[in-house]
Amino acid sequence: MLQGKHGSAFAVFLASNFALTMLAAVLTVFVAPAAAGSGIPEVKAYLNGVDAPNIFSLKTLIVKIVGCIAAVSSSLHVGKAGPLVHTGACIASILGQGGSRKYHMTCKWLRYFKNDRDRRDLVTCGSAAGIAAAFRAPVGGVLFALETVSSWWRSALLWRAFFTTAMVAVVLRALIDFCKSGKCGLFGEGGLIMFDVTADYVTYHLVDLPPVITLGVFGGILGSLYNFFLDRVLRLYNLINEKGKTYKLLLAATVTVCTSCCLFGLPWIASCKPCPTDTEEACPSIGRSGNFKKFQCGMNEYNDLASLFFNTNDDTIRNLYSAGTDDEFHMSSILVFFAASYFLGIFSYGLALPSGLFVPVILTGAAYGRLVAMLIGSQSTLDHGLFAVLGSAALLGGSMRMTVSVCVVILELTNNLLMLPLVMLVLLISKVVADAFNTNVYDLLVRLKGFPHLEGYAEPYMRQLSVSDVVTGPLQTFSGIEKVGHIVHVLKTTGHNGFPVVDEPPFSDSPALYGLILRDHLLVLLRKKDFIRSCTASTLNASKHFTHDEFAKRGSGKQDRIEDIELSAEELEMFVDLHPFTNKSPYTVLETMSLAKALILFREVGLRHLLVLPKSSKVSHVCASVTLLLFMLSISGF
Repeated sequence: MLQGKHGSAFAVFLASNFALTMLAAVLTVFVAPAAAGSGIPEVKAYLNGVDAPNIFSLKTLIVKIVGCIAAVSSSLHVGKAGPLVHTGACIASILGQGGSRKYHMTCKWLRYFKNDRDRRDLVTCGSAAGIAAAFRAPVGGVLFALETVSSWWRSALLWRAFFTTAMVAVVLRALIDFCKSGKCGLFGEGGLIMFDVTADYVTYHLVDLPPVITLGVFGGILGSLYNFFLDRVLRLYNLINEKGKTYKLLLAATVTVCTSCCLFGLPWIASCKPCPTDTEEACPSIGRSGNFKKFQCGMNEYNDLASLFFNTNDDTIRNLYSAGTDDEFHMSSILVFFAASYFLGIFSYGLALPSGLFVPVILTGAAYGRLVAMLIGSQSTLDHGLFAVLGSAALLGGSMRMTVSVCVVILELTNNLLMLPLVMLVLLISKVVADAFNTNVYDLLVRLKGFPHLEGYAEPYMRQLSVSDVVTGPLQTFSGIEKVGHIVHVLKTTGHNGFPVVDEPPFSDSPALYGLILRDHLLVLLRKKDFIRSCTASTLNASKHFTHDEFAKRGSGKQDRIEDIELSAEELEMFVDLHPFTNKSPYTVLETMSLAKALILFREVGLRHLLVLPKSSKVSHVCASVTLLLFMLSISGF
């Protein structure tokens, strides 16, 4: 009878997990493939200059929200933080479009933000809001945007992001007060401080430093191994996903079935423990959360491993962070949970559904910290719950290589400023150790997704090279008055985003750089078909025939494509005057400039194009940033 009862429970558990996973996967595969994964690599790539299609569309936003809820609820070892970052960025980008003129929903005051620079700022603020909402950490959200996703930062953006996350905290506070009666389920449990469980006075001594340093060293090793295994698994998943939509769904179904079997089967190897007599919490636990899950145990007993597996991620982290619970978990249970959490987090990411890495790494790190505390025993005076907090910091530093933002997020999560020195020490050690093996997880994901990425620092060898050493070709330029057919041919055969405009005689005495024109502006000119019949300068100002909105409609996810523009044979033989639409003052450097210096200029000024001129006054060999191997970001960016 007992086996039949548990068999029915497992069937319900498996069926519910399978249904939720497939709901998220089907929505992602068939409606919005851009919603798969955490979305942080896409946001990072966008803010670094790569405007991938549909990453901020309305469909992506809706699927991201619904899919994330289903995926997290399906017992897959995935988190909500990354999808919330992408969700915040989607909302910001949609707001930056100013609405839809087609459906008469355009807000005039929002159209002020309808340009690349303000849209980037809004996306940055949106990503900060996502972390602030996920962890109720407004300051940590600002620092996350600064340290991880943004490639260009300015003082005005700082206070804008700070204002955004402050509004997030205010709204969360209001919602938590509204949900105090339990009408919103588990939302708001723990108040605005999610894991306010280590508020007691913390003392640490010199004898505690060696265990903490050891925790940081092995945290860095485990974090680098986490990235290594994740890279290999994602490469395998990519090979499977490339075979088609059916294989994507089969992969998601296989992983969710295996995960459900592990979660339900592993607690059977743990022995039952008697309920503690000094706890105020009901034992066995009643309801969806709690430290003392009964599972297959008898009266006044609980299964500590089931208590870790059959809880929400937030409740499990809170339980592991709790002070005064050194005897609630057996070492074998913590070891099994750590190993399962470590590998389930790796195998659950990369499926065709919204999923994040931040929360699984925090959870795995908490189990790792508890395990180290148990192995050390009496060699440290720190509570096991404090070791769990430090373990999360160590694994985050080893995997994601963030320092300042993670430090502040953990302090805002636990509300314990006294742990600041230890958290800082663990983060720095784990990051230094992990950097010796591989790169951080988000840069790894950016590369796996095929997004070009420009590092924020110059390698030492770049100081020995000049810009001309990395110039490649062929270079594509346009004349000030260019034939329509030639423009169409260049746009169809290249992926460049910017093109130098060079005036030839008789418009100048010798070939001279006039400026830079963007692909999107050329598409607008071709769609408008405001052509001239001869290769002579027009006496009329052609720019008067266009409105500002026609050149500022980018970023909607439905951008113009050259293949969608139909032109007759007669129109292809006509000409277009590019002078009124060309940026006459682009950033330029000489080909003799140091490569490291050019890289710093490109990054620090937030450029999307950089023209490289020869040392001589002639520009017959002018080179644009689209021809530089180093600055390849501009070919598909802004």
